[in-house]
Amino acid sequence: MVKLNKIYTRTGDGGTTGLVDGSRCAKHAARMEAIGTVDEANSAIGLAVSALGDDDHAGALTRIQNDLFDLGADLATPASGPDDFAPSEMVLRIVQAQVDWLEQAIDGVNDGLAPLTSFILPGGSEAAARIHLARAVARRAERCMTALAAEEAVNPAALAYINRLSDYLFVLSRAVNAAAGGDVLWVPGQNR
Repeated sequence: MVKLNKIYTRTGDGGTTGLVDGSRCAKHAARMEAIGTVDEANSAIGLAVSALGDDDHAGALTRIQNDLFDLGADLATPASGPDDFAPSEMVLRIVQAQVDWLEQAIDGVNDGLAPLTSFILPGGSEAAARIHLARAVARRAERCMTALAAEEAVNPAALAYINRLSDYLFVLSRAVNAAAGGDVLWVPGQNR
């Protein structure tokens, strides 16, 4: 359980931040860029939840927000190699079951949608536009995580999770727009 009595500690004033294992990391390091961008994705999803109101999809997004905190904890716990990503009581890691849940959610939402015949613009209803924004931030988080993975070991399940998340947000934006009148289609060369 997390207990925060004091918000500022002054330990980061020199440009470093503490990681779960007690080590310190530069605030501009690839690890912190990935953690920060996952946090941005989580915040963007929170905006989408507020726009959805009592919609059934809001509960799924809230579940994902919790998973993104797990993902942040995973990224904040450096690993020395692949064996460090095995499920453990001591270290919080993204696990395959979380990836599997996202895949099932993608299939469930996508099954109710008409096939795409055009690329779509990221817009439509307010809720769908917010979901599209969250999708774009999730894609950036994935780029940050793969950049980190080029330097240090990253949990493969975490990489799969962030990849599936943007797919889920894409199909969810389409479902929300379908209920509100449909997607906004791209018209190639429309304004030449």
